[in-house]
Amino acid sequence: MKFKSIPYIFISAALAVVALEITSCKNWLTVNPVSSFGPDAVFGTVANAQKAVFGAYQELAGDQGYGIRLSMYYPYDDDCIMGAGGDGDNDRRDLGRYNLTAGNAQLAKPFNQLYAGIERANQCIKYIPQMSLYKNGTEQQQGELKRLYGEALTLRAQFYFELVTTWGDVPAQWIPSADIPDLFLKKTSRDTIYTHILNDLNTAEALVPWPSGVSALGDANDERITKGAVKGLRARVALFAGGYSLKTDNKMERVANYKQFYEIADTECESVIQSGEYSLDPSFQDLWQNQLDAHKIDPYHEIMFQVAMAGATSATDSKLGYYDGPGGSLTALPTYFYMFDSADTRRDVTIAPYKINSDNTLAPSGITALYDGKFRRNWITNPTLDIGNKAQNFGLNWPILRYSDVLLMYAEAENELHQGPTPQAIAAYNQVRSRAFAGNMNGAGTPPSDYVGFFSAIIKERALEFGGEGQRKYNLIRWDSLGAKLAERKQQMQAMSQGLPPYNTLPKNMYYMPNTSTTTVDWVTSFYQPAPSIPPAGAKSVSWITSSIWSGNLAKYAEGFKYDHSELYPIPQSSVDANPNLTQDYGY
Repeated sequence: MKFKSIPYIFISAALAVVALEITSCKNWLTVNPVSSFGPDAVFGTVANAQKAVFGAYQELAGDQGYGIRLSMYYPYDDDCIMGAGGDGDNDRRDLGRYNLTAGNAQLAKPFNQLYAGIERANQCIKYIPQMSLYKNGTEQQQGELKRLYGEALTLRAQFYFELVTTWGDVPAQWIPSADIPDLFLKKTSRDTIYTHILNDLNTAEALVPWPSGVSALGDANDERITKGAVKGLRARVALFAGGYSLKTDNKMERVANYKQFYEIADTECESVIQSGEYSLDPSFQDLWQNQLDAHKIDPYHEIMFQVAMAGATSATDSKLGYYDGPGGSLTALPTYFYMFDSADTRRDVTIAPYKINSDNTLAPSGITALYDGKFRRNWITNPTLDIGNKAQNFGLNWPILRYSDVLLMYAEAENELHQGPTPQAIAAYNQVRSRAFAGNMNGAGTPPSDYVGFFSAIIKERALEFGGEGQRKYNLIRWDSLGAKLAERKQQMQAMSQGLPPYNTLPKNMYYMPNTSTTTVDWVTSFYQPAPSIPPAGAKSVSWITSSIWSGNLAKYAEGFKYDHSELYPIPQSSVDANPNLTQDYGY
């Protein structure tokens, strides 16, 4: 991964000398003194400007970014996956159960790191266009600096997008802290922030190249942002800007002109699709096992925007494959397993029904111990991971945006704007379904032709396609469906534990053949039919559908969720205490 060669300490130093940074965990917007090196030194060459922008990229990574908290703590519980089991810790478990207070131990550091990323991006956004090389350099120098400027605008947009979807209205600053007379900022409306970053992303589109144009500027096989990523992110932001969110009157509402935002999403997604620059990996499993988990850049550019992880440190790497995956802390709900059709190839990639033994063999699990499976230790290669390795950082990247997301956003926008699916919407939807069913469209079925039916199909398809990728909760919120879906899953799990329809024909035990495989379990009976009265010869079994499903850990699932309240997090108490102009809303 290309960012591995960038010394993190040097990046931090390069940014620190430019201006006052937001770095304190205790006091939001605490400033550090300016060193003797100024912006003329840091932004004096293309190489140094690159390091400055890569420093902004770095704030996406690590334990307080998408290395674990933003990717594996904050997005759960959703209606597919449950976060770390238990409750009552005022920590990560209470995040998942929606038992939040402003003093939760997992709020302050990610909040601060997002603002640190904004500060770094603000430095780049101010100073890169002022560089003499920006207008007077060689064609290659100008092209690279424009690309860096576009990347900085895009990164700032991503930082703000994460803040707004998690906390709602937040303080916003668009210039470096050194240029702001009073850093005790009030909250800015999320609608204002959305408008600003949509405009920024529109500017960035013209500055950042398509993948096919990267070779003229540098290495095409890196994790840097390309034009399609900017367009796809702009489409996503637009759908959220036009979606529901919890307002300060403690009501879930959407703006009156929401369809204008769907038009933006529609246009941007159509542009990406027509570009021909991105495509789906023909195999869903290959994308994860042989590309991302193999530390490779996929040749299809399906993963359009990803967070580069490296260095095996808490500040630069991820805990993907350690905190999640088989034996990890995230649990795939039993009901999620049965959302998948038996022929859907995504099921056995997204859900791993086993733990990994110390000798690398697999130990099949029951239905109450299913794990998310896209980031799994026994798939990690290049180099291959020894399961006995006690390390927590494996250098796996976090995918922020995939091409399948662009296809499904396009299908959703078309359906909304035309009050029913257009042929283009159906074609985009079917691309995703076709890959999932290995090209067997008879098995994939015919999509609904009416507005409500097609929208419901999109909601389900996104659950099947993006499980474990940290999207689901936030999309349910923008559809104003999170509370209803959580309640529905609770009812379904209770019905499953009681053997009620549609779960009354499922097996009470699953049988498998013992083997020494390090990648698959040899199941020999059906997940969808009652178990045979006589076990297959030589097979072993695990308990499957039993009355114990709705008990223990799963009985705590989303226990504290309250509609018109839990859709947003409270501002960290340390930030409220440090800023007299910062208020706490949403009933916290």
